[in-house]
Amino acid sequence: MKSRIGVYLSQDVAARLAVAVAVQRPGQSRSALVEAALDRYLGPDEEDGESVRDCIGIMNRQLEQLAADVRLVSEAVALQARFQFAMAPRLPAAALHEACQRGAERFDEFAAQVSARVHQGRSLVRETLDRLGAAVQSAPDDEPEETARSQTGAESAAADRDVTHSVDDLQAHASPRQAGTGQMSMWQLTLRVFLPFVGAYYLSFLFRTINATIAGSLAAEFGLSAGHLGLLTSVYFLTFAVAQIPIGILLDRYGPRLVQSAVLLAAAAGAALFAVSDHFLLLLAGRALIGLGVAAAMTSGLKALLLWFPGERVPLLNGLMVMMAASGAVTATLPADWLVASIGWRGLFNLLALGSLGCSLLIFLIVPKVVPASPSASGAAKIGLKTIYADPRFWRLAPLSATCIGTAWSLQGLWAASWFSDVESLSRPALLQNLLMMAVALSLGALLLGVVTDRLRRRGIGPDQLLSSIAILFIAAQSALIVRLPLPSWISWVVIASVGAATVLSYAVLAEYFPKEVAGRANAALNVFHIGGAFALQCLTGLVVQLWPAAGGHYPAIAYQAAFGVNAALQIAAAIWFTLPSRASAWSGEECQQFVERDLRRA
Repeated sequence: MKSRIGVYLSQDVAARLAVAVAVQRPGQSRSALVEAALDRYLGPDEEDGESVRDCIGIMNRQLEQLAADVRLVSEAVALQARFQFAMAPRLPAAALHEACQRGAERFDEFAAQVSARVHQGRSLVRETLDRLGAAVQSAPDDEPEETARSQTGAESAAADRDVTHSVDDLQAHASPRQAGTGQMSMWQLTLRVFLPFVGAYYLSFLFRTINATIAGSLAAEFGLSAGHLGLLTSVYFLTFAVAQIPIGILLDRYGPRLVQSAVLLAAAAGAALFAVSDHFLLLLAGRALIGLGVAAAMTSGLKALLLWFPGERVPLLNGLMVMMAASGAVTATLPADWLVASIGWRGLFNLLALGSLGCSLLIFLIVPKVVPASPSASGAAKIGLKTIYADPRFWRLAPLSATCIGTAWSLQGLWAASWFSDVESLSRPALLQNLLMMAVALSLGALLLGVVTDRLRRRGIGPDQLLSSIAILFIAAQSALIVRLPLPSWISWVVIASVGAATVLSYAVLAEYFPKEVAGRANAALNVFHIGGAFALQCLTGLVVQLWPAAGGHYPAIAYQAAFGVNAALQIAAAIWFTLPSRASAWSGEECQQFVERDLRRA
């Protein structure tokens, strides 16, 4: 039995009801349609309710996933930014232009890779989020967001330590070290890497300066003039310089262990040939082989420090290496003279041949192997000698470094002893004592320059500024000798000898220009100028000195003053060139700023 209820409908609904009865539901009464509508409206309607709730649930889950993805992306970006700040060293102003150019090239490559992945339908972000999401799901639930945001200072410090450890780990894996050396302690690295290469460098200093001690014996036995002595001593620098470029390439390709142990065999052969020579040409050939054999001593040592030791310790270790190796110059004075007096200069060179052979075997057997870096692994592989020699900053540095360091080496290696003998008429013991003081000054100067460079760098003073100051002091010391100031000459000679260790500064400046992956080539490129300058200046000094006739086997003071004056004039010109602002350097900061601003506008 149905109840009768009166319902008032609007004209519009009544019209729609009439249409529904006539068209959509023919044969049904209007009461039946109203009853069905009310029944559906007042009923539970489970199917539609479930459908709406499902849609809302899906949307809620998608929003939660989106929020989680955003949190993961923001944390990943933040951690990457902190990692980059921890890893990237602060660039000097002179290197900004090149860094910006390299950054633009890498950005173009990055954009090309993004475009390729988009066209392939592969999303690196989606892959990363999936991995991070799986890691988050497998981890226990974190604290609420409010608690996480109120992280204590201790927790923040712990996080920073974790980042530091991860940075150190990545640095260890990024460098081309031999597997297992990362577990070696600093003492093991010192014994297996630092000291063997110091031994090779020690032999280089000893061979470089030994002719100053035996020059009198050689001149008396073979009847050599100043020109012959200059050529015999400087041919060491000639072969040394010629070998620098191929040695630098080999160092970057095969590592310092194989290269240094191989070339030292030539030094052993040259010393043995020098010991048995009975003619000037054989002496010349033996000396040339010696120069070839120790040509890798400096650059291989620098390369080894870069490969096995932390970057922040390299300048100090570089100074320590030069200081300890410079004791070879100390050995070439009084100790070598004692050996010459007891076993003769030929016996001395036989000992040096055995020492070179032993050092070669030691480096080959105990220095860890290096896994060469893949040429395609870094954009630094694209930096060749052409790029290094085309850099205007290199050409500002090279003339000053070559004239100052080359002059210091040539004077200490030969002409200081001649000055003491011919100009100051010192006895043999007094001459050797002065040479000993110069050798000690060279050794201590290397350590002092390494420490001072490290300290001044922290105060914003770069090694290029220190190099300019050292050059001025060097020129002043030579000028004091030239004009014969009323000062003890050993003061000037000690300053001159200590400048021979200024390679610590030159290579520190060079390290700011090029990445360490091409350190072997860059150092070798500059070392060509050092050694070539020493060869040319040593020969030039001998040629100028012999323009004046010798009286009783001694040349007059004016001969040495003229020769030293020519050297000083070259150094003054190089110093002016170095201190003049380079156009490329002056515009590098402005161009870099424009590049950064352009990228910011794009962003």
